[in-house]
Amino acid sequence: MLQIQFIKENKAATIEGLNRKYFKGAEEAVEQVLALDEKRRVTQVELDNTLAKSNAIAKEIGGLMKAGKKEEAETAKAETGTLKVRAKELEEVLRLTESELYEVLVTLPNLPHSSVPAGKTPEENEVVLENGTIPTLPEGAVPHWDLIKKYDIIDFELGNKIAGAGFPVYKGKGARIQRALINFFLDEAIATGYMEVQPPILINKESGFGTGNLPDKDGQMYHATVDDLYLIPTAEVPITNMYRDVILQESELPIKNTGYTPCFRREAGSWGAHVRGLNRLHQFDKIEIVRIEKPENSYAALEEMSLHVQGLLQKLELPYRVLRLCGGDMSFTSALTYDMETYSAAQGRWLEVSSVSNFETYQANRLKLRMKTEGKSQLLHTLNGSALALPRILATILENNQTAEGVKIPKVLVPYCGFEMVS
Repeated sequence: MLQIQFIKENKAATIEGLNRKYFKGAEEAVEQVLALDEKRRVTQVELDNTLAKSNAIAKEIGGLMKAGKKEEAETAKAETGTLKVRAKELEEVLRLTESELYEVLVTLPNLPHSSVPAGKTPEENEVVLENGTIPTLPEGAVPHWDLIKKYDIIDFELGNKIAGAGFPVYKGKGARIQRALINFFLDEAIATGYMEVQPPILINKESGFGTGNLPDKDGQMYHATVDDLYLIPTAEVPITNMYRDVILQESELPIKNTGYTPCFRREAGSWGAHVRGLNRLHQFDKIEIVRIEKPENSYAALEEMSLHVQGLLQKLELPYRVLRLCGGDMSFTSALTYDMETYSAAQGRWLEVSSVSNFETYQANRLKLRMKTEGKSQLLHTLNGSALALPRILATILENNQTAEGVKIPKVLVPYCGFEMVS
């Protein structure tokens, strides 16, 4: 959530940033925030003065009574009664104004970092680098949705029977590759200094709000209405919320956590060949890396996280590219996001497999996550990234490594899988 003081001191920059995020009605929203904040301030001053005056008069009443000035005392009592009524009126105005101000603030997205390119669509994202060689596939090569049927390693029809479309069943070597990828990604994160945690996969509204998923993504999350809990869209949400309402000491930073969870997304409205097979699912597995950093260190941390993800892709021998997302293609909460994409030779296109983002103080302000230093507290920066999401990684591995004899498993995964070929 944006900070009111920042908006007051940087009105033009706030409007410009919201416009780069393609937020409709940016100027009107900022003006509304400033007007409500001024109303809140004026009301608070009047309320404080009214209460102070009422208290001062109340203290005089006893002295007047002792001095035998009963009539003056009664007049003072009447005045305090009037002031108390006015104070209650002002308290209600203040409550409603603060509520209205809060409702406007939570609709405002985070402002983009100065390095974020202009643009609205994925085609306007900036390619930062490309790495690896796109493989030449053998004659008769097919996309992963045909390969999984050929080798009977993933069953979409069975998943549809059990739950519905977008909930595949991994079988035999397919399940073992999934487990291998999870363990490989976790081991790599731990070796880089991340502490593994296993969080809940259900969250309450407070947790959804803390990371900015609610109310922004309410319709995209599965909601267990009886208990008013939500299935997580990513491990970022429960892991980051471990630090909600926490004041950290400077010596505790940086905090680096990693965790594996299944993830759930309704993906309402998704259709077409581009979401076929593993390209888009309602349930999928992902390893997340989450960092909490001092503001001055967060962008160096973001680059480290990007390099960590790139290292995973290099070890899997997958061609990839890194994109810096434009303002219109970024998430509601992000200040700067790098997307990593692998090239699917069978599909002939790039597939997003990771997003690594810096949220600066946006989530921390919602979470009330602060650092105490020299007797003062300040908001921290939060970051997270997919390291990695499994479905499209698996799709690319299957497609890019297919041979006449079967699908070769990347060398780094063989010790985890226990086999070298899917055939």
